[in-house]
Amino acid sequence: MTTMNRVAHFEIHAEDTAKMAEFYTGVFGWEIKKWESSSFDYWVIMTGPQTEAGGINGGLVKRYGAKPIEGQAVNAYVCTITVEDIKAMAEKVLKAGGALALPIMAIPGMAWLGYYKDIEGNIFGMIQNDKDAK
Repeated sequence: MTTMNRVAHFEIHAEDTAKMAEFYTGVFGWEIKKWESSSFDYWVIMTGPQTEAGGINGGLVKRYGAKPIEGQAVNAYVCTITVEDIKAMAEKVLKAGGALALPIMAIPGMAWLGYYKDIEGNIFGMIQNDKDAK
């Protein structure tokens, strides 16, 4: 039997790591704390309790280079976050200074999916499971 290799960690790059930590904490309720023992600007992201199955935790790191240019093709892995109410969460993202990347669309018989940009232009997805989506 072949072992599958699973994604174990993600990182968000930002010019202003403290402001980005506020954005993701405010929108998704993640616990984000600066890693004080690190020799560089790095923050640890906990997306949920360690005892909760599924999902992964990540990091927030200082961006070394220009932020994404508006209209540029995606040049990264895009993480998608499971939410209970995609429309309410979309409003929360926009109110926190994020932007729409691609409108909410149905994945028929499965879910609703939308893509957004955080306050520095990084793209992320949100998905609401719904077997009645069409």
